[in-house]
Amino acid sequence: MAKSTRTNRSGKSSTVKPPKPYPDFPLGPHPSGTWQKKIAGKLYYFGRWGKVVNGKMERLPGDGWQEALALYQAQRDDLYAGRKPRVKLVKGKLTQEAEGLTIMALCNQFLTSMLRRLEAGRKMSPRMFDEYRATTDRLVAKFGSNRLVSDLRPSDFEALGTELGKQYGPVRLGNEIQKVRTVFKYGFDNELIDKPVRYGTEFKKPDKSEVRKNRAANGKRMFEADPLRTLISAADGQLKAMILLGINCGFGQTDCASLPIDAIDLEKGWITFPRPKTGVARRCPLWPETIEALKTAIAERPKPKGDIDANLVFITKYGKRWVRTIVREHTEQGPKHTPVDAVGLEFRKLLKARELNRVGLGFYAIRHTFRTIADATQDFPAARLIMGHADGSIDDVYREHIDDCRLRTVVDYVHTWLFPSAKGEVAHVAK
Repeated sequence: MAKSTRTNRSGKSSTVKPPKPYPDFPLGPHPSGTWQKKIAGKLYYFGRWGKVVNGKMERLPGDGWQEALALYQAQRDDLYAGRKPRVKLVKGKLTQEAEGLTIMALCNQFLTSMLRRLEAGRKMSPRMFDEYRATTDRLVAKFGSNRLVSDLRPSDFEALGTELGKQYGPVRLGNEIQKVRTVFKYGFDNELIDKPVRYGTEFKKPDKSEVRKNRAANGKRMFEADPLRTLISAADGQLKAMILLGINCGFGQTDCASLPIDAIDLEKGWITFPRPKTGVARRCPLWPETIEALKTAIAERPKPKGDIDANLVFITKYGKRWVRTIVREHTEQGPKHTPVDAVGLEFRKLLKARELNRVGLGFYAIRHTFRTIADATQDFPAARLIMGHADGSIDDVYREHIDDCRLRTVVDYVHTWLFPSAKGEVAHVAK
């Protein structure tokens, strides 16, 4: 019987397959001369370790494992997610299919735009920039850097929403969902994508009833009069003055930390100071207790280390402002910041020392307390002006100013609630 002249193209019997270059190498050599891996029950091939020469399989120099590994790493996320990979190996180089905008490209352009806002001081704080960076990092990690925006489906966002819901409460969850939507809206508004992204029915903010239930479970975010008086008595120096500003004028941590000396008229007992967060005008008459605490804080104020903080009322013992951001490092997407809230930290220590600490109760709860008590006067425009809240109603278009006597009435009412024994001692000071 004549021998067959058919050649063994695969060279299975005559060529020894290469070993793995290191023990944890994720791919295995296939007899066809390729590196392979089984993913979800299906074999995928990533470059070659050998080729057929004159009917015989010969190993390539270096076995081609580095190129194969690079291709696997580039395609891995798509393959495990059941998507068509957008990266291919062409002539030994990884090549991205130019079929649309990728998640990475969208996120990079969005962060670049937000960085320009931050540098120009336009409605962007370092803290908000870092929050947006965390959002874009999450999108890249969840969907894959090479995933096309046009490939995203409602099921992708439903899975993302479920993941976020396991980490955060209703309020934070709603904020995170809104930031994700902001990224994709940026892409559509700036003509990076042709049509709006479809999120489906499940990727939406928690409804108001869910938020209310969560707030009820955590308790009211405000102080009663007795505990607040205890905290004021226990505090001293700058912290005491800041607590009094919180309940007298509805100040938050950043408001206190950014307060310039020239915004205060201690002789007449007034503060005129737009909110740092929004720039909305704000004016507030001061109580006698607040005036005395401010005088002490200013007299004992440490020397600022930088000229930028030279005019601030409150300076830490280290010569810095109480609420600030520190640049940790610089990256291609902009600087990374670390927020510092020394007001909140010191106030938390005071709460723990007085056994008043609980979830949801921090310095900002004093601002909630002021507004809650002030609303009993039913002079809502006056309360908004004191707090620096914008009034978007048609009334605000026609209202040219609010008389100082209305502002005094509001703060006097809160003072009487907090210090009932001192009734009648406020009006003669705040004139």
